[in-house]
Amino acid sequence: MSERTLQEQKNLRKLNQASKDGIGGSTLRPDGTLKVKGEFAYSSDLWHEDMLWGMALRSPHPRANILSVDVSQAVKLPGVYAVLTHEDIPGAKFYGLEIADQPALAIDKVRYHGEAIAIVAADHPETARRAVRKIEVEYEVLPPIVTEEQCLHPEVHGYVHEPYEYKSHGYGNICHQQKLVHGLGVTDEVRAMADVIVRGEYEVGMQDQAFLGPESGLAVPAEDGGVDLYVATQWLHVDRQQIAPVLGLPEEKVRLTLAGVGGAFGGREDLSMQIHACLLALRTGKPVKIVYARDESFFGHVHRHPARLTYEHGATRDGKLVFSDARIVLDGGAYASASPAVVGNAASLGNGPYVIPNVRMHALALYSNNPSCGAMRGFGAVQAAFAYESQMDKLAAALDMDPVVLRQLNAMTEGDVMPTGQRIDSPAPVAELLQRVKDMPLPPPLDLAGPDIRVLPGACSNTSHGEGIVRGVGYSVGIKNVGFSEGFDDYSTARVRLEVIGGEPVAMVHTAMAEVGQGGITVHAQIARTELGVEQVTIHPANTEVGSAGSTSASRQTYMTGGAVKLAAEAVRQELIAKGRRRYGWTQHDIELVDGKVVSKSAGVLVPMVELLGDEAIELTREHHHRPTEAFHPETGQGFGHVQYSFCANRAVVDVDVELGLVKVVELTAVQDVGKALNPLSVVGQIQGGCTQALGLAVMEEIIVRDGKVRNASFTDYLIPTILDTPPIPVEILELPDPNAPYGLRGVGEAPTVSATPSIVAAIRQATGIALNRIPVRPEHLTGTL
Repeated sequence: MSERTLQEQKNLRKLNQASKDGIGGSTLRPDGTLKVKGEFAYSSDLWHEDMLWGMALRSPHPRANILSVDVSQAVKLPGVYAVLTHEDIPGAKFYGLEIADQPALAIDKVRYHGEAIAIVAADHPETARRAVRKIEVEYEVLPPIVTEEQCLHPEVHGYVHEPYEYKSHGYGNICHQQKLVHGLGVTDEVRAMADVIVRGEYEVGMQDQAFLGPESGLAVPAEDGGVDLYVATQWLHVDRQQIAPVLGLPEEKVRLTLAGVGGAFGGREDLSMQIHACLLALRTGKPVKIVYARDESFFGHVHRHPARLTYEHGATRDGKLVFSDARIVLDGGAYASASPAVVGNAASLGNGPYVIPNVRMHALALYSNNPSCGAMRGFGAVQAAFAYESQMDKLAAALDMDPVVLRQLNAMTEGDVMPTGQRIDSPAPVAELLQRVKDMPLPPPLDLAGPDIRVLPGACSNTSHGEGIVRGVGYSVGIKNVGFSEGFDDYSTARVRLEVIGGEPVAMVHTAMAEVGQGGITVHAQIARTELGVEQVTIHPANTEVGSAGSTSASRQTYMTGGAVKLAAEAVRQELIAKGRRRYGWTQHDIELVDGKVVSKSAGVLVPMVELLGDEAIELTREHHHRPTEAFHPETGQGFGHVQYSFCANRAVVDVDVELGLVKVVELTAVQDVGKALNPLSVVGQIQGGCTQALGLAVMEEIIVRDGKVRNASFTDYLIPTILDTPPIPVEILELPDPNAPYGLRGVGEAPTVSATPSIVAAIRQATGIALNRIPVRPEHLTGTL
């Protein structure tokens, strides 16, 4: 047997042992097999024998005054139980994730194409559709405010929201802005220090989360006058905080339970159908189910902010950065959603993982009559990374330097200071990540005489047989924060119970964490096994009967809710050992729980846990708060704004058919520091998934909006990567512990989405010699047919 085979067997045994013991093992996800076989129950599968179907009437206009709404014909339709408008809302008219600026149903105007105006409950979905078509709305159509120029001149083009409505947030059509000044800022004197200056203007299109499970849920009226909502979401408690005031109910009468989630990526952080289903259920006294069709899903959730970015970088002749001067304009669309936080991320992370002594940054989000934008994987850092990494390549070319060497020369490391003034106090191996990704083996050269035509750009459509194909290689690195920032009290709650069931000690973990496919329930079970020394762990359904777990976003759940599970399990362990000390008088200080037994390293097995527990259960709840952050100063951007940073480096290899403008990503390599891989298999899956979503943004994914109207609200016209588009994604993991985090872990899911897109575009540039400044890159950008 070869030495390599022996090592592989050792590694496998190590993984199996870790899997049995808890963290560090690649434990399989309990929902994985069900999902692959099509047997997993998603929220769209919810059913109640007496339920009605809900549906919304949506505006065909991006901007209009509503002159009248006539529901009389819809109400008369047999099988219709209710037709509601804003006049039927019993409580608050507005809600919002950060700013309550969005009406539950449009009142006197519509602000985006697809805004909900009325809702219907009927005994069959087709009846509901017919009723929606019978609602008559009279509009005064107004010119939409959709461009940056129009948004910034409301005195000419008007306001998306009248200025008196939200005086405390921005001004005019500016939803939120953040300025940042570091060092000397950018002055004439600073510019004079640079030997080489490069400037670039960049644009990022509107990307959709494109989750496969549409928005859906079931609202069931309760005997106490409240409502039980079963829904696919990312944050049960903040949903309830927004829903209850609109229903005119106290929060304790609005109970949410997580239903099966078919992907999220930020798109379920805002409300979609939740309020509408609850309103209809309470009005009719019957359960109401709402399931969006795919086109309605494009209208019913927020998207990634499209952006226009202007950057200027100066450097010395030897490649040391002198200054960065940047402006980032994000289109937030009709309502605020998470735009303020996205702006904060774009500004604070917008100069990348580089040491730059002098910085000036201005980031802002605009209100417009385009679709609302909010949270999406990467959250403001994605748009900025495309710009600053493009600038690094441009600067390397101007200096005639290797682009990787230039990045390494300016790479931040532990102890360096961010442009916000925050010192990096955990590992930041940026230069090492770049070196490792550069040193990984390249794929073999393209063999045009090879037998498999599918490896060629466009060859699956029989458009190419190898003519005019050029290969390119590109590199990039990115930075992303982990957890909620800017003074938000980020915390999560976990309840852990230990008892004897069927003659074995069993742990139960109860949190409100939304499992959206990230594998959190698997990690929670691993943590409980590790801390309590038991094999059997059950996960309680996530609901609002336990304290908030925060959102499944910001790469925070393993850090925050995993941290809470760890604290609660540790408390249960301590209570069990204290019980043993009281009963048996133990004096040892080296007591642990191992394989269902209470064990002392010095004295051996003290007692089986089953015997110590008996008929009693130990149940404790704990909250995990990360160390406090602070808001950025509005004018200087200074402040300890983020709790943790995550870094990833990528290398992309692409083949480009320069005649047809077609791109084939041949390989997309990633190297990432994860602090501690609690589940290595899931970590690799997260990195590969993040890279794939970044590939979509690089070369295909964009919601096309013309004059405020969405033109491609379907998976026929909105393209996402398939298995034929997704290349091999080799992943190398570094584990450099963060001393401030549970187990030393570092959030994983977003960093590769931030860093991978620029590497793909860099590779296309290298292959074609075209200075690409917009994503996604389209065939016409490569063939000069614009």
